[in-house]
Amino acid sequence: MTSDSEKYTLQIESVKERFDREYKHESFNLPPEAEAMPLFREWISGALGSKVSSHFWDLAQINKKDRCLDIGCGVSFLIYPWREWEAFFYGQEISTVARDALNSRGSQLNSKLFKGVKLGPSDNLLYEDNLFDRAIATGFSCYYPLDYWEIVLQEVKRVLKPGGIFVFDVVNPNAEIAENWSILELYLGVEVFLHSLVEVSNLVQESGGKVTATKDGELYRMYQVTF
Repeated sequence: MTSDSEKYTLQIESVKERFDREYKHESFNLPPEAEAMPLFREWISGALGSKVSSHFWDLAQINKKDRCLDIGCGVSFLIYPWREWEAFFYGQEISTVARDALNSRGSQLNSKLFKGVKLGPSDNLLYEDNLFDRAIATGFSCYYPLDYWEIVLQEVKRVLKPGGIFVFDVVNPNAEIAENWSILELYLGVEVFLHSLVEVSNLVQESGGKVTATKDGELYRMYQVTF
């Protein structure tokens, strides 16, 4: 499949820069009105991340020896219980900082389960067809328009085995903190797209997928999808 990354280069680069800086613990030099936001103080303390992160394993139904692709994985293998799940971890990430951290430490944690992280955007998955039992993409769909996410869905469909499960999340625009969280992210350097949940469900259907379960968190709605 031909990558459409070039069309979205600026958006991808802004997301990459935002997370590279966070992973490197660099300051963002935000204006006083941003630092006065309650969500900013929660973000600085680390409380916000744990509050809004999606527990993808609640819907992914990960089994022993499953091949799992974590798209936009961040440092997933270092912080989630992959070793307890005994599943094979494959990653793809646009942040070089996160990619390097995982590739340098993942094998030390478990060389059998950790299969490496590739550097690239989610619209061009660097893996062969029908390879994975599970695919996960949480915490980043909100930074891209729906036409980009349409490409991602087709790529996920390509790399999943028949009957495989895909779990992703979107910001619920009806969530109490959605608007202020979006404003904070804009201060941090990235635009947030608040997609209609109806549009998201329609997009899954148009992509040949079926929503088989959902779960709401404080910010995100998670979707379980089969193709």
